[in-house]
Parts: sequence; C-alpha cells; structure tokens
Amino acid sequence: MAVTHRLYIHEIIKKAAAAKTRADKIKVFHENDSWALKDVLRGAYDPTVVWLLPEGAPPYEPAEERSVPSNLLRKNTEFSYFVKGGKGDNLKPFKREAMFIRLLEQIHPEDAKVLLLMKDKKSLAKGVTKKLVEEAYPKLIRDTIPSS
Repeated sequence: MAVTHRLYIHEIIKKAAAAKTRADKIKVFHENDSWALKDVLRGAYDPTVVWLLPEGAPPYEPAEERSVPSNLLRKNTEFSYFVKGGKGDNLKPFKREAMFIRLLEQIHPEDAKVLLLMKDKKSLAKGVTKKLVEEAYPKLIRDTIPSS
C-alpha cells in the first residue's frame, strides 16, 4: 500500500472551500480528519475559546515553504498555552506571545496564516463557516445547545 501525504491544514481548508456542495465540504473534513483540524476549526468558530494573544499578526519570520521544521499535526497541542483556561494562564503575556511566534515560524507559512485568522476569530475561507463546522462536527463547538 502506498504511503499518502497528509494534507496541511491550509490545504484541507482550501479544498473544503473549493468543494461545490455542503456535503462535499463535510466529506473533505472527514476524509482529512485530525485533532489539529478540529482544534483549528473550534479555535476559529467557538466563542467559548478565548485567545490570550493580541489581535493581528505579530512580527515573525515565516518558515521556508519547502523545508518547514514541523506541522500542525504535531504542534496543535501547544494551543493550550494560548487560550483562557489553558496551560498558559499564568504565563506572562510576553512569554506566551514569544511561544506563539515560535509556533508560527515552525509551521508551513500558509498554516501560519490560518492560525492568525483562527486567533482573530476570522473566517478561515469563503464557504467554511461556523454552521458548516457544526454540521461536520456536531459536538465540536461548545456554544451549540444540544437538542433534547
């Protein structure tokens, strides 16, 4: 069996955005399912996720596209340092921001752009909406009231 390349998070989001139907968009998410993808989607669209980082892009040096040291499939666990109620609650803002910059510099430059959109609670791509994410992953976004 051939080893297939796992898509970067930005590639999954772009592929979902390009899909013609809602069902196709959801299929793209499910075919490329990972905790990293879910963390990014939740981080962008769940209002209960509060980022402890200033708005906008910090000064950082994007990684070379062809030689990124890591990826979000490995680095998404670091998100807990950047959200209210997470491991980074007691960190000084400067330390937390330095950690975030280091994360941005270690991943694909397009994934870094996705993280900046996520952090600022902006749409990740046209057609990738909160409603779509709720449909794809019904229990992911915490502000959704379960139906009885």
